[in-house]
Amino acid sequence: MELLFDAVSLGAGFLSAVLLGKVLIPWLYRVKFGQPIREDAPETHRKKAGTPTMGGFIFILGTIAAVLVSNIIRKAHPSGLEISVLALYGLMGIVGFLDDYRKIKRGRNLGLRAREKMALQVLIAAGFMWFVASQGRGTYVVIPFTGKTLDLGFLYGVFGVFVIVGISNGVNLTDGLDGLAGSVVAEGLAAYYPVALAAADALGIPSLGPLVAGSVGAILGFLVYNRHPARVIMGDIGALALGALLSGVAILTRSELLLVFFAFIPVVENITVIMQVISFQLFGKRIFKMTPIHHHFELSGWHEVRIVRMFRWVALAAALVGLFAAASVGLWI
Repeated sequence: MELLFDAVSLGAGFLSAVLLGKVLIPWLYRVKFGQPIREDAPETHRKKAGTPTMGGFIFILGTIAAVLVSNIIRKAHPSGLEISVLALYGLMGIVGFLDDYRKIKRGRNLGLRAREKMALQVLIAAGFMWFVASQGRGTYVVIPFTGKTLDLGFLYGVFGVFVIVGISNGVNLTDGLDGLAGSVVAEGLAAYYPVALAAADALGIPSLGPLVAGSVGAILGFLVYNRHPARVIMGDIGALALGALLSGVAILTRSELLLVFFAFIPVVENITVIMQVISFQLFGKRIFKMTPIHHHFELSGWHEVRIVRMFRWVALAAALVGLFAAASVGLWI
């Protein structure tokens, strides 16, 4: 029965997002909330200028609608864990909204200052980790493939903030091609679904299955409009929110290290940017033609559809490895 309810949540998320897109996208055109393009972006991105941004509203609201529908059908109230993840999801989206709005007003791809954005992200992540600590759930992490635990003590809160901010920014870096960020995050969340169900029994917590299923449905509904050629761009409001959602689910299910697999592409995008900056600062040379890494493939002559397809297959393979890592030691499958 639980799977049936979660399937309803998936469908509600998808349908809500599709309907929201039909209303929101024309409105974004009318108010001229078009996406500014980076001056150093690949030449192929010039044609994307003016495409409506802030499409993240579609799947954020779609996810909330799915959770509400699920709880109405179950005749239940949202659990504290659901509310905490939705709060993290929405608040990080607000940071993205402020960034997007400033870009639009300036007419340039310059939003919040880096230190402003980072400060807000850290503050929100710290608030979420304070809630986690208040639940008295311990300070350990489970190591994939081994099943062993590592108690981080007081550093667990710092670790959690690092994970949330890092994955949020990783998804933001990934959001550079039509359908890329949404599809790889949807795959990661789908992989987290069985982990979330099993974690509910193993840890004695309310199931996050309806939330995860609803968010996957909402992202798929958004991709109806975001696939190439995109009719709407998720913007920072969507990218930062998705990264927060993915990491929030990981933290509450005590499977943070599985993000290496379930958020593989955002992690790689982060790493390539760091590598590029370090190499240029120390040696004056670039490792890649351009970072994040998907731009390197663009400048190598790959069409963006081909790049997105390859990254989706890589993300799927990594997610399957992550599920194997979890199942092999009962974490929590």
